[in-house]
Amino acid sequence: MDAHNVLLKPLITEKSMKDVTNDKFTFLVGLSASKYDVKKAVEKMYGVTVLSITTQITKGQTQRVGAKRTEIKKSPTKKAIVRLEKGQKIDLFDLGA
Repeated sequence: MDAHNVLLKPLITEKSMKDVTNDKFTFLVGLSASKYDVKKAVEKMYGVTVLSITTQITKGQTQRVGAKRTEIKKSPTKKAIVRLEKGQKIDLFDLGA
């Protein structure tokens, strides 16, 4: 798989920014991406060494929208939490402090 199809975008939340201090970085990834694909994509795009990867799939939820409150189905998503070697960082998650 192409690295740009594996890593969709970084996931910036309060929890993911707190995990940066523990050398863990969170990304939204493609549903068909394996841990091996994610590891190779992160190492290729950011030039870091990946120690471990944890993945989570959240199922698609239904949401009510519009004046008639019609239900739509949201797509399932997959996120990967990547742990890097001590001292390595990814600049996208830099707080600037």
